[in-house]
Amino acid sequence: MVKIYKGNILFTKIKDKFEIIENGFILVKNGKILDLYKNLPIEYQNFEVIDFSDNLIIPGMNDLHCHAPQFRNLGMAMDKELIPWLDNYTFPEESKFKNIEYADKVYKNFIKEVWRHGTTRIAVFATVHKESSIRLINLFNQSGLGAFVGKVNMNINCTDDLLEVTEKSISDTEYILENYYNTDALVNPIITPRFIPSCNSELLKSLGDLALKYNTPTQSHLSENLGEIDWVRQLQPESEFYGDAYNRFNLFGQTKTLMAHCVYSCDKELELMKKNNVFAVHCPNSNLNLGSGIMPVRKFLDNDINIALGSDISGGHDLSIFKVIVNAIQCSKLLWVNSDKQVDFLTLSEAFYMATKGGGSFFGKVGSFEKDYDFDALILDDHNLNPKSYSLIERLERFIYIGDDRNIIHRYVRGEEISYPKFY
Repeated sequence: MVKIYKGNILFTKIKDKFEIIENGFILVKNGKILDLYKNLPIEYQNFEVIDFSDNLIIPGMNDLHCHAPQFRNLGMAMDKELIPWLDNYTFPEESKFKNIEYADKVYKNFIKEVWRHGTTRIAVFATVHKESSIRLINLFNQSGLGAFVGKVNMNINCTDDLLEVTEKSISDTEYILENYYNTDALVNPIITPRFIPSCNSELLKSLGDLALKYNTPTQSHLSENLGEIDWVRQLQPESEFYGDAYNRFNLFGQTKTLMAHCVYSCDKELELMKKNNVFAVHCPNSNLNLGSGIMPVRKFLDNDINIALGSDISGGHDLSIFKVIVNAIQCSKLLWVNSDKQVDFLTLSEAFYMATKGGGSFFGKVGSFEKDYDFDALILDDHNLNPKSYSLIERLERFIYIGDDRNIIHRYVRGEEISYPKFY
């Protein structure tokens, strides 16, 4: 059955400009977009139209890097650098997820907040615990949101209560892949070595083998912190650079791959990312909060490297990808000023593209209003922001900068309206 939605449509096919259809129509069938029209063709004149009046219709937000078990730590320990932050706050919190009742409570609240902020697809790290990771997969399935959920792997350099036996880490990961991976599903597992310093070569090789065996995607961290990079150099001396360490174990684009941060990626690392179609995930909030630095986003865009945005809670302090858009633009302007205005800052369309089609493409045809794309959408009522005197682009910009979740009145994933999660 064809569904027709009417409203002010804004999206980005390419990063350099917005596509705008004022009072336009989106035709959707079986969750996928049939076409867009300024004027409804005669063959559809008698169809029911869901009219959102003067409201904005935009793609749903895609969060490509987030730590679900860190939800309770939001806004804490923001004066710590990465490694002390992990040791003193993050690892102790994650160790609690051995308790499935605790995990269930936190994860339910986490998913409700993901929904509230307009994120329709997300890639998340869970913890090393198999049962609570499975619980997170099941909760996302109940919510109607799209997700990749990673059971984390760590067998070195972490607290004893998170330290895995190598064989169990591998077998737990494979169990989840065998029982929960389905390429057509909205929610799927993703292979998740926390980062090179938390996994020895045996574990990394086994995870790469599993990725190839099941053709499953991978996510991890890359070149976030200078101390971390030195640590990787000591642990994997055969590797030429950080990304090369992953690459040697088939965890760097041999299957679809997300690498978060990339603040200090060298030119050779960028070359390999482009060659292997690795996605870089820009997490400006956490990069600033943990004192890591500012990712040189323009280098990635100019080199046509896949790039997306991530909230990275709880290093990041806000689940809203709209606020991540703002911070990404602001960080790029600092780099612009410090380059004597030689390195262009991010435009609104570029940052919006990263949050929609850029990140959404990791999930397939997601993040744009083009033919055959999944209808993932947000309906924005911005009447409280005095929209009548502004253009549609100005209205969207104002919402991104000064609006909030109260302006989001409907959320769609694959054509299904997603209401506030009520878990059973």
